Amino acid sequence: MTAIDRNPDLVSAGSAAYCLAMARLIRFNKPFDVLPQFTDRGQETPRKTLSDFIDCPDVYPAGRLDRDSEGLMLLTDTGRLQAWISDPAHKMPKTYWVQVEGEPDAAALQALRNGVALKDGMTRPAKADLMDEPADLWARTPPIRVRKSIPDSWIALTITEGRNRQVRRMTAAIGHPTLRLIRYSIGIWTLDGLSQAKWDDLEVPHVPGPAKPSFKPARGNTAVAKSRARKKSGPLTPEHAAYRGQKPGPTEGRLKAKKPRHKSRRSPS
Repeated sequence: MTAIDRNPDLVSAGSAAYCLAMARLIRFNKPFDVLPQFTDRGQETPRKTLSDFIDCPDVYPAGRLDRDSEGLMLLTDTGRLQAWISDPAHKMPKTYWVQVEGEPDAAALQALRNGVALKDGMTRPAKADLMDEPADLWARTPPIRVRKSIPDSWIALTITEGRNRQVRRMTAAIGHPTLRLIRYSIGIWTLDGLSQAKWDDLEVPHVPGPAKPSFKPARGNTAVAKSRARKKSGPLTPEHAAYRGQKPGPTEGRLKAKKPRHKSRRSPS
């Protein structure tokens, strides 16, 4: 899904008018050393946040991206869309370009694919392949730490969960610490055509709704279920029983006769 053009009439009226005119889905290419939030409270020296780059109010990140990571972030003003993108239960794939120390061999890559044992449990199966350095990759500020005695390489890693600093822990577990981490894609959305520190609008997708309730009869003993339903609804009258092709039970359809109340008569004294 590609970026959409901005409405020139709304843009000319100001960014606030444009931002509030419609439901929003934004993609942002986050630089290194930028917090994945709009404020930095409790710090004597404020750090860079999303507000230094994105001037649209009332949009919020759909998922996080660590301060020391770069790449794709999605933001929206729709709570349901935000939950659909960020909820790990939906297993939305995320692809990362990972620069690591050393050159992972076939066994190390297979370990990433099978799942790695971390302190918080095994990771889900992933996709992992060696790749060339991305073309036209922007320079990082500051640059990564390079050791001349140890080569480095790039891995394309796709995962379907979002644990804290998961990619870095996965590469460390196979003996290849992460030097640089760039998120390339989330689901169908990618960084393609988006420069560093820039953002643009995406077409807002249709979010699948919750499953509709089933009206099929419950499994199990249907005779017991019917009996319970009958007890809840009360006894059948003879007329209802005849209409439904059933016989009234031994106590159904019978009305208790009311005993006449007689005023007591005093015998004349």
